[in-house]
Amino acid sequence: MTKYSKETLIELDKKHFIHPTSSIKQQQEEGPAFIFTKGDGVYLEDIDGKRYIDARSSLWNVNIGHGRKELGEVAKKQIDQMAFSSTFSTYSHEPAIILAEKIANLAPDSLNAVFYTSGGSEANDTAYKFARYYWKLKGKPGKAKIISRDRAYHGVSAGATSATGIEDFWKLGILSPGFYHAKSPYQIDVKTAVDSIEEIIKREDPNTIAAFVAEPIQGSGGVVISSKEYLYEVKKLCEKYDILFIADEVITGFGRTGEMFAVDHWGIEPDLLVFAKGVTSGYIPLGGVLVSDDIHEVFKSDDGVLSHGFTYSGHPVACAVALENIRIIEEENLVENTRQMGKLLLDGFKKIEEETKIIGNVRAIGLLAGLELVDKENNKQFCSSLNMPNKFNDLLIDKGVLSRPITFGNADIFGFAPPLSINEAEISKIVDAILETALEIEKDL
Repeated sequence: MTKYSKETLIELDKKHFIHPTSSIKQQQEEGPAFIFTKGDGVYLEDIDGKRYIDARSSLWNVNIGHGRKELGEVAKKQIDQMAFSSTFSTYSHEPAIILAEKIANLAPDSLNAVFYTSGGSEANDTAYKFARYYWKLKGKPGKAKIISRDRAYHGVSAGATSATGIEDFWKLGILSPGFYHAKSPYQIDVKTAVDSIEEIIKREDPNTIAAFVAEPIQGSGGVVISSKEYLYEVKKLCEKYDILFIADEVITGFGRTGEMFAVDHWGIEPDLLVFAKGVTSGYIPLGGVLVSDDIHEVFKSDDGVLSHGFTYSGHPVACAVALENIRIIEEENLVENTRQMGKLLLDGFKKIEEETKIIGNVRAIGLLAGLELVDKENNKQFCSSLNMPNKFNDLLIDKGVLSRPITFGNADIFGFAPPLSINEAEISKIVDAILETALEIEKDL
């Protein structure tokens, strides 16, 4: 590859690269925020040689950490043997078969069949189509509506955008009909949140509702951790009205929360489970949907063709990389490490909350954590006043820590999701940087 100067790269970026989920105006005025050149463990290094703790795992997805050469070696081996083969028309290959068995063995007992996609948005769209397909085969074609929640993020394809409950993502088009948003359990009691789902069900008629979809922990909506009571009540509601329950585990799957899947914390068995991100730790695109034995049996009864699929469904190289990624997660006990390091991170966050005037509402489950910028003196959120989120983020970056600012819905939240391979010293660096940043800001208040 031709070696370019930093200045040339910045100009080429502005001229030719339209960045996803970014301000194009900001890019044109300031250029790319970072040009990263190297990843190693929990660290990313930019073009100037500065290292940062990737306390967000890039997009919640680099579970095993950066720079794991084993995944590249496995990818090369598979490319050398067979780079690609379609899985349409029942064509198959070993990596897809073995990975499907592996994921089924890791998932809740009733989920044993896998459909592959290239990522989380496609996987969510697939889950909604599968729910509708299931009800058609059951002789109830009218059950087609999908209930999601405010603050939900399910992706940016047509169906996934419609299920997403963050208005910022609705700007590029009209939402698909048949999608409804109940209240998020963020800052409200369980009964109110559950009742908001039942209100939609009753208003629209249960015979028109195909499925309810939820992230067990809302990620981009602000690291909103569902309570055991909430999920139990939601599952009971779905059973009462004969509605499928879809768990979107794109962020939470493959060890992120201290269990292989987040639903394992509560013993909840969804009808469909959506996965992506951590299945390959972001080293190569892959996603999918696990379906229950009941749904699979109904699908088997159809004499026709399942007219749904993607060119790269079950891509052999992606499946081989996923198998190696899961091997590393298991053999290096990264789920257990996530439990231990997650507890240290939460303890550190609680200490920060006690010692500062602007950090509150800290929470974590495994290595998926959030904190909020709160004006404790006046008992209110800053809600972007005083340019607080940008100040906090800039100072944290200066101290070598990358987090995920979340300002949707008038809340100044910062999300943290470091690689599952993180150690105690690296957790301390994150905690220390946050504390120093908060105290530095407080001096100017």
